Amino acid sequence: MLDLTTKEVKERKALRVNPCKTCQPVGAMYAALGVSRCMPHSHGSQGCCSYHRTVLSRHFKEPAIAASSSFTEGASVFGGRSNINTAVKNIFDMYDPDIIAVHTTCLSETIGDDLGSYIMDMNIPDGKTVVHCNTPSYVGSHINGYFNMMMGFMNYLTKKSGTSNGTTAIFPGWVNPGDIRELKRIAKFMEVPSVFFPDQSGVMDAPMTGKYEYYPEGGTSIEEIKGLGDSNGLIALGEIISIEPAELLKKKWKVPFSLLPLPVGVDFTDKYIMALREQSKTEVPAELEDERGRLVDLMLDSHQYTYDKKAAIFGDPDTVIGLTSLCLEMGMVPKYVITGTPKEEFTRKVQALFDKYGVKDCTVKANADLFEFHQWIKNEPVDIMIGTTYGKQIARAEDIPFIRAGFPVLDRYGGTLLPIVGYSGGIQLVEKITNAILDRFDRDCADEDFEIVM
Repeated sequence: MLDLTTKEVKERKALRVNPCKTCQPVGAMYAALGVSRCMPHSHGSQGCCSYHRTVLSRHFKEPAIAASSSFTEGASVFGGRSNINTAVKNIFDMYDPDIIAVHTTCLSETIGDDLGSYIMDMNIPDGKTVVHCNTPSYVGSHINGYFNMMMGFMNYLTKKSGTSNGTTAIFPGWVNPGDIRELKRIAKFMEVPSVFFPDQSGVMDAPMTGKYEYYPEGGTSIEEIKGLGDSNGLIALGEIISIEPAELLKKKWKVPFSLLPLPVGVDFTDKYIMALREQSKTEVPAELEDERGRLVDLMLDSHQYTYDKKAAIFGDPDTVIGLTSLCLEMGMVPKYVITGTPKEEFTRKVQALFDKYGVKDCTVKANADLFEFHQWIKNEPVDIMIGTTYGKQIARAEDIPFIRAGFPVLDRYGGTLLPIVGYSGGIQLVEKITNAILDRFDRDCADEDFEIVM
């Protein structure tokens, strides 16, 4: 399928081929699905909304509910005020959410719809809420859309009473529901009363009960979002995705924050636990110390097979930073590391990891695409690829073992339920990576080297 990809790499500034990202409204929709009884609303055409829902539904294998302003030619010329007024009334009448979270699209951004003024003039039922954020698809990526929607909720809802509510706010970043459950479990071990925002656990991994619910039990409540301004502190996970919401909470509501990398692997999980310890002033329980020891033991046991193996890693910036750190802890060489999100802070964070572990001749790039990524691999192959489903054609073309991680994973099942964060998530990743390398060895080795015990 990709046999015509050339080895010659040329600098491209105005063109992306096989981009390593999707657009802002996808992120805004996912963030909104992490709020209890919330209906995400796409202010644009039905086609845009359908695409965004499809990407989320295919990754999570769950319905991603959302409504649309259903732009036609008339709205495109005269504006979408009438469309969204009708849509909001119909949504409250038919689906009865507590809150509607509106995000823009290319079309509504291009014609300049002023959603703030539209919402101010709406006849919103008592006890109901409408919030919005701007998410032009032609700027940034789904990561930008995610944190823009977070800030939209906060700007509309968050308040400060002056009295602490005794909780620690935790921004988990863009992770799967299984990751959020693991982050919550660790916070509970550390005896930290916490509010996770957004919280897709229980929503995008709702259990099968035999009855479909528009709004499964789960998500951050409106009251919890309002109370973020009264938090004792904030732990913001994901140095790229969470920095702007964290700074907003500090600037407007004077909540101090700790900005941490996504807790993937030993070192980054240690940082998360130490931040929780700072909040609770308690000792780290033996259960977590044992989990850490098991992860380190597994890394030591498998080190002879992972040492000096070259990895190509791609996907969302914070996920990729975490995976790069884990690979370095395993003695691997992250030869190529890219994200499609245009955030140069990503390159500085990854380069700092290269410098810390003393690895040389590795390439990192933000705002990159998978075509160039493939060209690099053609020039100097790697031993394993780690990333989203969109790398599977490269892995097949170049005959490289492939570990799926991040968003989106469209062609496998169960990944959204299993964490990659925390020590237990690290154990699962190390197992996958090591066994993929051993599977390749078994496939390619001579008969006399085909051993029962490795």
